[in-house]
Amino acid sequence: MPGQRDKTERVDHLSRITQLRRKITKAGLSGLLVTHLPDLRYLSGFTGSSAALAVTRRAARLFTDGRYKAQAAEEVKGAQAEIVSGAPSVAAVQWLAAQPNAESAGFDPVWTSVADLARLKAALPSKLRRGFLSALPAALVEPLRLVKDEEELALMAKAALVGCKLFEHMLGFIRPGLKETEVAAELEHRARLLGAEGMSFETIVASGARSALPHGRASEQSIPTGGFVVCDFGVILSGYCSDQTRTVWVGAVTEDARRAYEAVREAQQAAIEAVRPDVAVGDVDAAARKVLRKAGLGRYFTHSTGHGVGLEIHEAPRVADGQKDILEPGMVITIEPGVYFPGKWGVRIEDMVAVTAGGCEVMTPTGKDFLAV
Repeated sequence: MPGQRDKTERVDHLSRITQLRRKITKAGLSGLLVTHLPDLRYLSGFTGSSAALAVTRRAARLFTDGRYKAQAAEEVKGAQAEIVSGAPSVAAVQWLAAQPNAESAGFDPVWTSVADLARLKAALPSKLRRGFLSALPAALVEPLRLVKDEEELALMAKAALVGCKLFEHMLGFIRPGLKETEVAAELEHRARLLGAEGMSFETIVASGARSALPHGRASEQSIPTGGFVVCDFGVILSGYCSDQTRTVWVGAVTEDARRAYEAVREAQQAAIEAVRPDVAVGDVDAAARKVLRKAGLGRYFTHSTGHGVGLEIHEAPRVADGQKDILEPGMVITIEPGVYFPGKWGVRIEDMVAVTAGGCEVMTPTGKDFLAV
């Protein structure tokens, strides 16, 4: 959230920009335009909602509007902040073009629309409109964010532990007859009381037959007696996201529900045990699927095993079948296998896991025993 920063946060933004400069030089560019807000926060510390960062091999300047004059002066590190009256991205491109020996500036086409590009080119001198701006074949900032430093890991651990406290509270709150929206509201209210800046994503509370919807966001449906309740939620602290899913049973327990739950728990544990440096994320996904196939439930696991998480709730790498990204110490991923039986119920268990030099560490250590409420 704008203007909110953990007092323990000590980030060397200049070092991050220096790493980016090496990538800019290697790519043969004079400079780079950065407009994706999480990238801006990572590189400069700025948390506002409107800005652009221009980086050359020797300088860096962040452009924003008058609403953020005081905030930029307080937050921006490693770059000079400048307040402009027009579009920050236009000002950034014009600044890049005015630098000595400027020949080309890269931009990430994922975050720059066709209309945005046309506007940026129109703001350049006519001789530069054709060739100055160059679409990056691959992102330059995102790979820097893959491996978290000690400060980032500490912030993410704090966010994850808030999530654990939330679930422990919710175990005493969830009961038949409550609307899913009431459960979500209680969870989100409690998150604020525990210091969360916001939720990482729209809270998922899916009960009964709706628990078979992997992304069953909270509805007006009342929690029935006799079924699973899937709770998937996360909080934001100092800009960093947490992500956790726990599934509980409401009412008299059935044997098929218990078997499905235990199979998912075993699959999740197998995937966690596969997480270590130099392992391909596809192998982690395969570890979970192997267990569910053996249990006869493979066809009911319909999504990837996990994803990276950090300043955004979904980051690289994608932990899925066939993915070749190699795990490194400092990466943080989710492990979240599930099985879903349409019209009946579903189960998912999810943890955040940090890759360490010797393996991994579960950042969301809430118990995962079969729970009936």
